[in-house]
Amino acid sequence: MANIKSAIKRVKTSNAAGEQNIAQKNQMRTAIKAAQMAKADGAENADELVNVAFKHIDKAAKKNLVHKNKASRMKSQLSK
Repeated sequence: MANIKSAIKRVKTSNAAGEQNIAQKNQMRTAIKAAQMAKADGAENADELVNVAFKHIDKAAKKNLVHKNKASRMKSQLSK
């Protein structure tokens, strides 16, 4: 563990940021899976769920949680 006060704060903030990143990626993955399941089942709200998934993918790409090309691939797969 760090001894210097600023290093201790850095550890805390980086852990908090990491948890937020993980949570946002999990939300994105959940939205993608929900959209895929809705499309497979032919649900009425499939288009709405796809739009929600697009929103989560774009947010993750903007914050560099996923690479922009990977985000593009995910969106392309959902739109098929």
